[in-house]
Amino acid sequence: MTSIDASHDITRGDTARRLYRAAWRWHFYAGLFVIPFFLVLAVTGLMMLWIAHIDGRDGERIPVEPQSSPASLTLQAAVALTAVPGGEPRLYIAPRAPDQAALFRIDGPDGPVMVAVDPFKAQVIDSFPRRSGWYDWADSIHSDLRLGVVGDRMLEVSASLGIMLLVSGLFLWWPRGTSLRAALVPDLRARGRALWRSLHMSIGVWISVGLLFFLVSGLSWAGIWGGQMMQAWSTFPAAKWDEVPLSDVTHASLNDGPKEVPWALEQTLMPASGGPVGQAGIPAGEPVTIDSVDALARSIGFEGRYQLALPRGETGVWTISRDSMSTDSLDPTSDRTVHVDRYSGRILADVRFEDYSLAGKAMAVGIALHMGTLGLWSVLANTVFCLAVIFLCLSGAVLWWKRRPSGAWRLSAPPMPREMPFWKGAVVAGLVIGVAFPLAGLTFAAVLLVDWLILSRLPALRRVLT
Repeated sequence: MTSIDASHDITRGDTARRLYRAAWRWHFYAGLFVIPFFLVLAVTGLMMLWIAHIDGRDGERIPVEPQSSPASLTLQAAVALTAVPGGEPRLYIAPRAPDQAALFRIDGPDGPVMVAVDPFKAQVIDSFPRRSGWYDWADSIHSDLRLGVVGDRMLEVSASLGIMLLVSGLFLWWPRGTSLRAALVPDLRARGRALWRSLHMSIGVWISVGLLFFLVSGLSWAGIWGGQMMQAWSTFPAAKWDEVPLSDVTHASLNDGPKEVPWALEQTLMPASGGPVGQAGIPAGEPVTIDSVDALARSIGFEGRYQLALPRGETGVWTISRDSMSTDSLDPTSDRTVHVDRYSGRILADVRFEDYSLAGKAMAVGIALHMGTLGLWSVLANTVFCLAVIFLCLSGAVLWWKRRPSGAWRLSAPPMPREMPFWKGAVVAGLVIGVAFPLAGLTFAAVLLVDWLILSRLPALRRVLT
């Protein structure tokens, strides 16, 4: 009996070791692809966090001296137009506070320009091409590496593989022969590679939940998983406009560059002006101007910073909006979009956070957490997270460097066990991840094909890549 039990223990231990080595190998290869992208995302994320907090996403935190009362918006818009000869006003961004400038977007012959106006003196303070600041530079890299669709797909693959990296990392970290507390607290008495490994694993498990959240919420911006899958599940139904005439353009038409329209509304058709419908808005007989629409916005609860998009075309509408994704407020549950008929001044639609589907609500809150737009506490929390991700990337590279054979020009990947235990379970897990995140599935398939068609037939190349 004793010899049988001992044999059973040896077999079980050997199986565990083979599982560990297999997980380590996948963790290594996923990290090899993911690390450069995660570093880029963490660094650009830090830039956007602090630029938005200090200077404003649109560069709107320009100080002014408050006076008794501001000039009319009609006058302010006219003054803004003088900074862009031949331009057309498209957007008004109300000051966040009384001591800050108002912003007007003016589309001129050379493209859109943001004009900062002192609302009390009705004087132009500054003007600059729209989306030309450091925030926008960092955002363009964070969104698609400035490579368009190709960059978007590369980031989607890295985020999808990041989930596998997370799962395999947690498997490697799971305490074996030690207490959970010892696994959660890094061993600062260790030296060399052991210290780096302890820090890498402990910090990795501490941020694991946050990392999963950032990966999934980030994927919601991606073209395939977000645009083709998730967004279709939570699109706000246009039927809720209560038979208001609809235009042939969606809310996404209000986006110009980075996303500015609430995620749940992008694919919903815009209302159209010109019909005898809608709720009471601007009093009958009063002209519908930027001033009267602003007065309406204030009367129905828009305070501080909000955005007012001017009508486009004969059936265009005035759009009053406030959402945390555009850094208008610190509270995503106060998101609100109101459309006003350009002729009658009646309210055609009034969409609030509570009108969103469950997925739409989750995205509104999730995006605010992802972007750190909930106030200073979220900026600091996201800063700590980004620094932790940077450390994990660098420490992973250090761990590889310390374990590679000296002078060997090889990747020195962890060896694959000759016999893979529970391989059917691994296949099922891979299929689940591949179906849930299509680009990750395509990446798995591509890796297996390369291994089968190329590496297996070129031993010299296989030795370099293993």
